[in-house]
Amino acid sequence: MDIKKLEQMGIEQGFSHVALLDCDTIELKPEVRQMCAADTCHKYDKCWSCPPGCGSLEECEAKVHQYKYGIIVQTVGELEDTLDGEGMMETEARHKEYFVEFEKKLRELYPDMLAIGAGCCTKCKVCTYPDAPCRFPKQAFSSMEAYGMLVTQVCQANGLQYYYGDCTIAYTSCYLLE
Repeated sequence: MDIKKLEQMGIEQGFSHVALLDCDTIELKPEVRQMCAADTCHKYDKCWSCPPGCGSLEECEAKVHQYKYGIIVQTVGELEDTLDGEGMMETEARHKEYFVEFEKKLRELYPDMLAIGAGCCTKCKVCTYPDAPCRFPKQAFSSMEAYGMLVTQVCQANGLQYYYGDCTIAYTSCYLLE
């Protein structure tokens, strides 16, 4: 894997930061899954990309540990103030757009990669969960938190900042490549 080439591709895609990810640094934590179960995002048990639909912590761990290396990508946005919901949503939308487009490009180079996003999958307008299997299991993605990752820990363990100061927000995703 040529990390410099991948970093350049990610920056050209629009991400603010791209860093090498050592998959051995990824720890899946039960307490992160417990935060998901609190259902503050109103997605818990409502789609294939969120717990429990995305699999148990053990199933997610088995998927993650098939990989040795990947990349972490971030989109950092400036906010007018700490309550700037519109700025947060705009940054999230940009990040998701970059994430989906970059996934298509990376899939050509790494057809068996695992894309893990920020927030739940948005491939389908209405998820088939739990009545029918996922329509696009190879294209669907879960969030880092759904997998049980503490995003700040993953960033720190791989030399990437997570907090960029007051009135900023960072959306973080990763692609496990090989």
